[in-house]
Amino acid sequence: MTDALALVDDWGPEKIVVVSHRRSGMKGVLVIDNTARGIGKGGTRMSPGVSVGEIARLARVMTWKWASVDLFYGGAKAGIVADPTSPDKEAVLRAFARSLSNEVPREYVMGLDMGLTENDAAIIQDELGDRGAAVGTPEHLGGVAYDKLGVTGYGVAEATDAAAAQSLGLPTAGSRVAIQGFGAVGNAAAARFAELGATVVAVSTAKGALHDPSGLDVPALLAAREEYGDDFVNHYEGARIGPGQELTVDCDILVPAALQDVVDDETAHRIKAKLVVEGANLPTSPRAQSILAQRGIAVLPDFVANAGGVVAAAFAMDARYSGFRPDTPTIFETISSRLRANAVTVLEEAQRRSTTPHTAGRSLAEERVRTAMRSKGRLPL
Repeated sequence: MTDALALVDDWGPEKIVVVSHRRSGMKGVLVIDNTARGIGKGGTRMSPGVSVGEIARLARVMTWKWASVDLFYGGAKAGIVADPTSPDKEAVLRAFARSLSNEVPREYVMGLDMGLTENDAAIIQDELGDRGAAVGTPEHLGGVAYDKLGVTGYGVAEATDAAAAQSLGLPTAGSRVAIQGFGAVGNAAAARFAELGATVVAVSTAKGALHDPSGLDVPALLAAREEYGDDFVNHYEGARIGPGQELTVDCDILVPAALQDVVDDETAHRIKAKLVVEGANLPTSPRAQSILAQRGIAVLPDFVANAGGVVAAAFAMDARYSGFRPDTPTIFETISSRLRANAVTVLEEAQRRSTTPHTAGRSLAEERVRTAMRSKGRLPL
């Protein structure tokens, strides 16, 4: 069992709230990591494997992600220990929201993460009777439809385009891209990569993986996923490969966009890509990052590459009590400009300091958070 006090360091967490509800069987946790730059904002996930330690790690990623894109919110994350396919999902979700009514939305605003949908965000708002309690609601309720718009995946491709030019002198057009995960992030990234002229050579889901060195048909993949979900890999005419092999196929750019901790020491030695772009949160272990750096393979950190979702969330946060929807073209323009500039800044800083992009990017984010903490009197005299 995780000792919550052992998680505390110079940055946070400021608050860890564990909640439960016997009748619904709900168990969950909220971690507010650092609010020096603004109230806590981060997604809420639902999974049978949720733990305090996992949510704390993800809350810390949110602290760096908000600071990295220079938006004024704090790092936080919430998790519910439940099966998102359960018929009791709504009852569990409502119990979770009620249990956090002291914190939501005054200290934390709920959002979408693994296992939650736009309708779930609407249910949270309904349960607490407050439009400010959650973002990510359906468009017909004034929300920013993250998954439908594909903002995170779009941002991953935009950041990759800038990073490839910066670190490799390699144009995305003509590059070979392998993508682990073809959910909301992976499929939107694939669509944007195709628009940028890249060749997607491998994709995967929990049901399997596909690889074609000459390139997969991205529009066909997207159509098949729409019809079959994750099982589309078994309905697409293409060469199937074993689970995890998509990480080590011959390619120029690798985008792990599924789960955390998928690139370990052993995998890092076998990766053939010239650039790894973290579409998922925490997909590459610290040791693997060092191995890749030693091999001359740049890694664009998650808090830089997949920050398109937080940029869109910032627009949604501003619009929570507004009668007007955020302007979609402005959201995409802002994602592109911020993520491209940030990718270049972090890679240049890594080169200047002769360190990894993770270390360089986190140092830049840390300084922004430290400055805010100092201004608010949160640091020792």
